[in-house]
Amino acid sequence: MKKIIFILTSFACAGPLLAQDPTDALRYSWNVSSGTARQQAVGGAMASLGGDLSAAYVNPAGLGFYKTGDFVLSPGFNLWNNNATYYSRQEKDNRKYASFGASGLVIGNGAEKDRKGRNSSSAFALAINRTANFGTNLLYRGQNNQSSYSHKFLEEINGVTDANAVAQNYPFGSSLAFNTYWIDTVAGGSSGNYQFQTRAPFGTGLFQENVVESRGGITELALAFAGASHDKWFMGFTLGVPFLRYDRTSTFTEADAGTDPNNKFDYAVFTQNLETKGSGVNLKMGVIYKPVEHVRLGLAFHTPSFYRLTDQYSASVTTNTESYQGTMSQTSSFLNNNQDGQFSYWMFTPYRLMASASYVLREIEDVRKQRGFLTADIEYVNYKASSYTSDPEGDNSQGTKDYLKSLNKAIDNAYKGAFNFRAGGELKFTTIMTRLGIAYYGNPYQDIAGEKGSRFLLSGGLGYRHKGIFIDLTYVHTMGKDVDFAYRLQNRPFSAATLKQTGGNVLLTLGFKI
Repeated sequence: MKKIIFILTSFACAGPLLAQDPTDALRYSWNVSSGTARQQAVGGAMASLGGDLSAAYVNPAGLGFYKTGDFVLSPGFNLWNNNATYYSRQEKDNRKYASFGASGLVIGNGAEKDRKGRNSSSAFALAINRTANFGTNLLYRGQNNQSSYSHKFLEEINGVTDANAVAQNYPFGSSLAFNTYWIDTVAGGSSGNYQFQTRAPFGTGLFQENVVESRGGITELALAFAGASHDKWFMGFTLGVPFLRYDRTSTFTEADAGTDPNNKFDYAVFTQNLETKGSGVNLKMGVIYKPVEHVRLGLAFHTPSFYRLTDQYSASVTTNTESYQGTMSQTSSFLNNNQDGQFSYWMFTPYRLMASASYVLREIEDVRKQRGFLTADIEYVNYKASSYTSDPEGDNSQGTKDYLKSLNKAIDNAYKGAFNFRAGGELKFTTIMTRLGIAYYGNPYQDIAGEKGSRFLLSGGLGYRHKGIFIDLTYVHTMGKDVDFAYRLQNRPFSAATLKQTGGNVLLTLGFKI
């Protein structure tokens, strides 16, 4: 256990210019299904149902049900609330933002009959979809009598005895804390033989606060093909090109919770800025089989997404040590040739495997006469399969390779595979449809230090179809549990903020038959 926690807390030691941690790997892979309003209303289940543009992002074989074409637009609006508990104190924050679901074009090739009157057809789709949203605001506060953020800096410089090295070689962490006296030398040392201590009076209590603002998401462009044979077998594949952008600003503050005005510490503020952007590629493949009318069975496989990403980051520290050194500030750019840190690397997300079944009420070729359906998906995601590797065109030093190797080991230890479930149904009344859905996303954590997470979604919506025009409106309510660590330590107690999350997503899909 101690070895695992050490790996999780030693990334800064492994490379002062590198910023990734296991949390980043999970952020880019632990996402709920997204698509059109119709798909979202039935819990996101689309691995065997088909006949919807969002099949390109779940099981592209479902596009094989198209005999004509659709043009689709799906604007949306999101509200996300975080209720955080940190050392028994609760805080709330929220974030509102516009978004969009699956939008694009499907062109069906119509049906061709063989000598026995069995149908074959094909379809092509070009779509764009917001497959992940990172927009969230997070706030938590509490009184900590066990540790200080500065202990993380002390672990970063563990074994270093040269004060000049501490002052210069860690420009995104310990150097800033040392130069502003958040951490300091222990009296009695000599040049090249110092020990270091924190100035924060953690034993008498520190009031700690963490404010995190995140923006961005993953927008995926999809090029999909599907074919149907004899109205029994439907096969398809999608070439996906995801574009990723993530911006985060975190401001951690700790202040003396005691009443001693002369203990040489009042407060310290550590601000970090990170911008990650890049693009990638993936493949989605699937098959749907109709053993009998009314029943559809689906299988789909998503390869890992391969990304080339670049991080740009900066940091600053402000510390007030009262009468000792007063208020002092320093930024990472001051120690890094007036530049932000930058690092390019490759990342692979986990693969996904899906199985599904649907029952269609009155399954006939004329969809206008169908009366509804029930559908369910089960999905397995191996979250521990996320991995990083060095960019051949970037930093390929042995230190970087060792750092990424330790990061991949930490991911293996921090996460596990999990099952996700999605189900829903539709009832059709001539031109009007009603839909309900449910989804559950399982816990991806190994539970090293109390980490637990899950997401539960309830959805419902209405649809209208008439004379080649369709309108779908859906509301999705999300309830989730997660954790956030301001810092992790090897040799002292530390605590996570436990999160109870709720979200609302309103999605409208406008479509036209072509």
